[in-house]
Amino acid sequence: MTDQPPTPQRSLVTGATGYIGGRLVPELLAAGHPVRCLVRDPGRLRDQPWRAQVETVTGDVTRPDTLPAALEGVDVAYYLVHSLGTGSGFEETDREAAHAFGEAAAAAGVSRIVYLGGLIPGDVPEQQLSPHLRSRAEVGRTLRRSGVPTAELRAAVIIGSGSASFEMLRYLTERLPVMVTPSWVGTRIQPIAVRDVLRYLVGAAGLPPEVNRVFDLGGPDVLTYRGMMQRYARTSGLRRRVIVAVPVLTPRLSSHWVGLVTPVPNAIARPLVESLRYRVVCGEHDIARWVPDPPGGLIGFDRAVELALRRIRDAEVATRWSSASLPGAPSDPLPTDPDWAGGSLYEDVRERSVQASPRAVWQVVEGIGGDNGWYSFPLAWALRGWLDRLVGGVGLRRGRRDPGRLRVGDSLDFWRVEEIEPGRLLRLRAEMRLPGLAWLELSVTPDGDGAACYRQRALFHPHGLAGHAYWWSVAPFHSVVFGGMARNITERARATD
Repeated sequence: MTDQPPTPQRSLVTGATGYIGGRLVPELLAAGHPVRCLVRDPGRLRDQPWRAQVETVTGDVTRPDTLPAALEGVDVAYYLVHSLGTGSGFEETDREAAHAFGEAAAAAGVSRIVYLGGLIPGDVPEQQLSPHLRSRAEVGRTLRRSGVPTAELRAAVIIGSGSASFEMLRYLTERLPVMVTPSWVGTRIQPIAVRDVLRYLVGAAGLPPEVNRVFDLGGPDVLTYRGMMQRYARTSGLRRRVIVAVPVLTPRLSSHWVGLVTPVPNAIARPLVESLRYRVVCGEHDIARWVPDPPGGLIGFDRAVELALRRIRDAEVATRWSSASLPGAPSDPLPTDPDWAGGSLYEDVRERSVQASPRAVWQVVEGIGGDNGWYSFPLAWALRGWLDRLVGGVGLRRGRRDPGRLRVGDSLDFWRVEEIEPGRLLRLRAEMRLPGLAWLELSVTPDGDGAACYRQRALFHPHGLAGHAYWWSVAPFHSVVFGGMARNITERARATD
């Protein structure tokens, strides 16, 4: 038994533009498997760093005529699509698509299908399940009856930045320090980290041909939804939440409540909420016979949350100017994640073309702060510094180490230099007292004929409800503070060039 199949197998990934599919592709490539992606719109893969390493076929599981070409020569087919959020009629659509896919896979001689579905409560008759869970179970059953050996992996809440279930948990916990919730917050759930889900998906490709069955997937912790919210709050540094459960909120009302508090669309929130009514705990862990647990064990809930919050803790994904040549961790946000994934990240962007050399603009940028000030509304900056000192912060008293040069790690008034690329980029991390994390990026690029383009970006990642309130309370002043800053920096560069 090994974690990876012994020989490379040509894999077809459906749903490559989705949450799991977009993370599975680089894992398969890293394991040495050639990958083909079946997508309706190949343009949606253009921002993926692995785009040039895969074969892309245009098609749709709901269009049977597109499936033979997609499945030709494929050893393992990953079925990672469903009609969640498409409105009424999704059960029939999913049923017909799974039937067509299974038939086409059998005709093409595919050796194995791997399907990721939802964890089904063992004590609830299937006809009493929510339409979402009932459909996921039917899709798995249809694929297992196709004649192609199928591994149906079932998981409950997947913990990873971008997962709809996790983002709903994140937004509810961060935005509501006190909440009146539906009774399902007391339901017991066995969440699993996205890294472990992906390890099982890759490993399932190597199952022996006689294995045609369901496998339950879950992490080491069994928690209530209330417990998940409290542990998320603790892990992310928030105060303990006050949660009052009431029995009067129906799934429909609950989904509207979730839609009001979070940016997760109602069409997605409702099936998720309906699924949370049931106790979803693994009934077996048989997958470990073929895909053994890692030496350190499966990832626990708290660690999975820490990994999912990497964007917040490091800000590297949000503030990096050039994309890495290889994708990051499976828990990191991806370009194809929905707009509401990854948590709130507010930004104020200013860009100006200036008739001055890039060198002159950079000289002003690198000289910012200290005795030179911040090039806009000095009273506002001074007031912010005084307020920071009143609450125990560093204020503006630190100044600069050197009047003309900066280096990584330098303190700069109530900022610290986090990154500097001489002549091109200065990134500052805020060290004033804030209900969140803040950065200021200043960049300079050539703009032709000796001119330059100056770009300024302020970023703020709110911490709890107070963080959101802070951003919107100061937003009306941004045009004066940040707009004036961009204008005055470029005018100073033009005057001194």
